[in-house]
Amino acid sequence: MSRETYGVLIYQEQVQRAANVLAGYSLGEADMLRRAMGKKKPEEMAKQRAIFVEGCSRVNSIPEKQANDIFDLLEKFAGYGFNKSHSAAYGLISYRTASLKANYPVEFMAALLSNEINNTDKISVFVAECQRMGIPILAPDVNRSSLKFAPETISDGGKAIRFGLAGIKNVGEAAMAAAIAEREEKGTFSSLEDFAGRLDTKVVNRKILESLIKAGAFDWTGERRDTLFSRVDQVIAGSSAAHRDRASGQRSLFDMDELMAVAAPSSVAPENQVVWSVEEYLQNEKELLGFYVTGHPLDKYKSALEKGKFKNIAEIDTLKPGATPYKFAGLISDAQVKYTRRDGKPFAVVLIEDYSGQAEIMIWSDTYAKKGSLIQKSHAVVLVAKIEADQRGENRKLNAQDLLPLQADEQPIYGSGLRLISGFRGGKAMEVVPEPAVVLELDCSRDQIEDLMTIREVVRRHPGRRPLHLRLRTKTGEEVILAADDRFSVADSFLEDSSLNGWLESSH
Repeated sequence: MSRETYGVLIYQEQVQRAANVLAGYSLGEADMLRRAMGKKKPEEMAKQRAIFVEGCSRVNSIPEKQANDIFDLLEKFAGYGFNKSHSAAYGLISYRTASLKANYPVEFMAALLSNEINNTDKISVFVAECQRMGIPILAPDVNRSSLKFAPETISDGGKAIRFGLAGIKNVGEAAMAAAIAEREEKGTFSSLEDFAGRLDTKVVNRKILESLIKAGAFDWTGERRDTLFSRVDQVIAGSSAAHRDRASGQRSLFDMDELMAVAAPSSVAPENQVVWSVEEYLQNEKELLGFYVTGHPLDKYKSALEKGKFKNIAEIDTLKPGATPYKFAGLISDAQVKYTRRDGKPFAVVLIEDYSGQAEIMIWSDTYAKKGSLIQKSHAVVLVAKIEADQRGENRKLNAQDLLPLQADEQPIYGSGLRLISGFRGGKAMEVVPEPAVVLELDCSRDQIEDLMTIREVVRRHPGRRPLHLRLRTKTGEEVILAADDRFSVADSFLEDSSLNGWLESSH
């Protein structure tokens, strides 16, 4: 057996064989030794060591020190080794899964995500791997998503993974299975009202609707999530009335859409609607999906992060521990204030994340006394820290030496998803030089809201990093340029989509 592995102990059977040959153990006694090593009971191990050392001396005249060294080697191995049959099976599975991942990466990762669909923490880890592999993850969509994660062909012929509806927190697999069955039987949903009206309110309740909206599953409607969210009660009231009438055999003189008109967007008074910030949009996504889909809280600091002044958190394991501090930048995702036992001084254990990952930081009393005000959840900071080995394991941790606020880039007006590039604001002409962007030209006297919906659908098919600008000509002849926010950035393939129908002005 040693010839198979060139003398290296690989299988548990080799441990048993070594005990048999070197110390005179019977095969049954060798198996008892293997079990004792696996359980790691100190008293049993001390007993087995004495038997092994004595047997080595008696059978092969092996010196005591050498026999103890051999026992140490066997003990170390037996704690994590497998028997030969298990090793062969695991090796075969590893080979096959590696082959699938290499040759069918989208399908493989979709299956992996689906297998952990109820574990949000695992999903976020696998999504990060998809991003590393360059596989786009598409937001959940009640008209496109399957129950679990599924491959989807995008417009440029490539493949992405569509988020499964059952993976959204608080919605439940049974309710989403019912929604998909309804969609497959009677066609796609036309609105939030249509979705609620076609499904039993016992299956799709307020909490489910709110979670779907927050997760972006109704973004295809063209309405803002906060607007949809603000009228959930009206939608539920309208659908409940329709279901009651249907159950009693009554038929309305109007169709479902007319019956539920009370829940139309125009019925929401602007002053009664709460407008969500971009941070709220993203936090809802992270809470319900386990990761950010339409953006990242650090996007507004992107230019600062891309200048190369900071190390990535993913680099920590490759950086040299010691007295030399390194600069990092990221978002504080969690912070716990604690107190030293000796003198009761406050210090903080902080979790910081950037695009590459997250890490734990110790902010001891001296630094905390000076910069404690910056230690707030969701705050973006520059961190000057030394790298230290974590005594609790093999990971490394950061020991903060200084903390500074991270300066943001110019902010878009996320309330509308657009910011003004040139035109008139407050009666005054203004101009901001845009970054390189794809520009679409629209004329208010010609183009209708349906045209904007078409453009939005084309944008959804070509997610990327290039900014999108809209050049609008008003009915009075004035011209305004609007820049869509990062959620609507597009790929180069956007330029080749025939659905743009002459709106594409230029790429500069």
